Amino acid sequence: MRSRFSAFALGDGAYLLASWAAETRPAQLDLDDGVEWRRLLIRDVTAGGPADRTGRVAFTAVGRGPEGRVELRERSRFARDEAGRWVYVDGDIE
Repeated sequence: MRSRFSAFALGDGAYLLASWAAETRPAQLDLDDGVEWRRLLIRDVTAGGPADRTGRVAFTAVGRGPEGRVELRERSRFARDEAGRWVYVDGDIE
């Protein structure tokens, strides 16, 4: 989760696509460069430990856009890929 937030903050679309589960990955990613992402707050974590195959992370991403403060709240699902790496599956915006 933290590495994906950093990739959003840096505008690294290639990393975001590479860390996205193949079955839900979009063909391309259009990042909003009008928002400067500044802070990630992890609110809750369910599973996602060394022996788990899946996990969930509830977070708030805080940034600054043309209109001022921006907050994105999401509950994301992650899974291990065939190589054992964590990948983003999908998320529900709250």
